Formats: sequence, structure tokens, C-alpha cells
Amino acid sequence: MTATTSHPFETAGDRELVITRVYAAPRELVFKTWTEPQHVVRWWGPRGCTTTIQEMDVRPGGVWRYVMRTADGTDWTNRIRYREVVVPERLVYDHGSDVEDDPNGFHVITEFHDRGQQTEVVMRMQFASVEARDRAAGYAGANSTFDRLHELLDDLAVEFVVRREFAAPRELVYRAFTEADRLARWWGPKGFTMQTRRHDPRPGGIYHYSMRAADGHEMWGKMKYVELTPPERLVFVNSFADGEGNIIAPPFADDWPQEILHTITLTEQDGKTLVTLRGLPIHATPAQRATFLAGHASMQGGYGSSLDQLTELLATE
Repeated sequence: MTATTSHPFETAGDRELVITRVYAAPRELVFKTWTEPQHVVRWWGPRGCTTTIQEMDVRPGGVWRYVMRTADGTDWTNRIRYREVVVPERLVYDHGSDVEDDPNGFHVITEFHDRGQQTEVVMRMQFASVEARDRAAGYAGANSTFDRLHELLDDLAVEFVVRREFAAPRELVYRAFTEADRLARWWGPKGFTMQTRRHDPRPGGIYHYSMRAADGHEMWGKMKYVELTPPERLVFVNSFADGEGNIIAPPFADDWPQEILHTITLTEQDGKTLVTLRGLPIHATPAQRATFLAGHASMQGGYGSSLDQLTELLATE
């Protein structure tokens, strides 16, 4: 668990502020949440803000540029220039806006200390003046930012990940994930026949489908699309459903989560496509999260069977 305090900062010297947090996660994983874009965008910034990365080059001399949008729609441009990167122990960088010699910029030293089953993060911020330090000390968003990191680490502890490389161009693989006629030929358990009831591939749209076993037993499922960025990324919430598209409890385990957030990324290299599928339970109870974690091995088999069918489909095209 995170060591939370009512006020996030401690003063150290005339121009320095220090934040210390402890996370129940291995140091390597905590370091990745600070340095890998897919993790950073899920926690960086106060609650209610979103972070859009323009570039992120985590190495000495590298630059990270991003835009933070507040809840009221205001955009703030930021630039971080890395001075030192020691994996997984230490990050040193200068943080400011995208203006040279930003008077509000500050120097940061963040250290990741291995504490057995936990990781202690110590972040030291050094400012140009006492006045700049005091303005930062009044910042109300630091606690919620580090709380969001804690929530992300909780999620990553139960996240399911499967990767598969396909000998096909990325555009074709993306179409196999987003076109109903192709989806029906591979998505779902091996031996089941799929039929589409409704398909609306846009944010907020759904894919409502049935799965019929050889003995005639029928189940229904539903994807609710969250994000479609062709041909790179697809995000949707998957659940069991009834014939009308209403979410229902899974038919095989009382404590299985009803909704699973899927994030699928596609990376092309030398004419091949690497697909990374991540599954994460949402709106789940602690018991459901534990059941999901315990089911990772069987999920590897189930998703592996479906991806085998996708391999066969792509071979025909």
C-alpha cells in the first residue's frame, strides 16, 4: 500500500521540496511506470487531468514533451530533458515548459529504492528561488498524482498480457480486429461458431455477437469500443451479454469480473506485426480481481487458441 500523507511535500533546504512514497510493487515495475509511455499516460498528473505525449526519449540528453489537459479543458505544455537515467534506480531531469530558460522550471532527482517487496520513491525538486519553491509547495495536485500511480500499480499487479507475432502487415491485422466478418472467423473459443448481431466500430459503439458450440449451446458477448486509432491501437470493454446486448454475469465463475478492459497495440516491423493484448478487470471487487489473477494460465490457453485461429485467417488473406 502507498504511504499517504495529508501534505505531500517536505522542505529540505531553502529551495528544495521532497516527496516520499512507498509502493507495494517491485522496483523494476515502478521504474517502468515512470519511463514507458503506455504506463505514464495512465497516472501522470492530478486526478481529472489527461496527459498526451508528443515525444518521449528516456536517455541522457533525451526529451519528453507532453501536453497536460486539466478538467476545464486548459492545456499546459511541458518539457522534460533527461540528465541521468540509471535503470531501475534513478532519474535526473530538468522540468519546465517548452520555453528556453523557463523561470518556473525546476531540477528533479528521483530515486527508486528496493525495500524487499516494496519500493520507496524519493523525488527531490530543486527550484531557482525560495518563492518558486513556495509556489510549488502550494500545489494541490501532488497527492492525487501519486495516488493515481498507486492505483495503476494495483491494476498492473493483476493485468493479463499476451503477445503474438503475425506474418502479415499491420493494416490487415487491424482490420481482422475491427471488421465484423473477419472477427466472426477467429474471435472466441475454438470450435464455436460466431454470428454478429450488431457492429458499430467507433468510440461508444458496440460489437454484439453470439457464440454457438457444436452441441447447440449459445452464449452472447459484447465489446464496447473506447478508442480506435487505426492501425495502431484498439481499446474496448468486453463482457458477456444476453440477446439484447445487456451485460450479464459470466456463466462459469461467480467471482469472475463482469467487464474486462482490453487494450490492443499493433507494432509493424519488416512486414510482420507484433500484437500485444492487455486485459484488466474494471468495476471489480477484490474477490473478482483475485479470481482474474488466478485465471491467467487458463486465459493464456484461451486467448492462444483464438490467436491461432487469427493466424489461420491471415494466412488465407
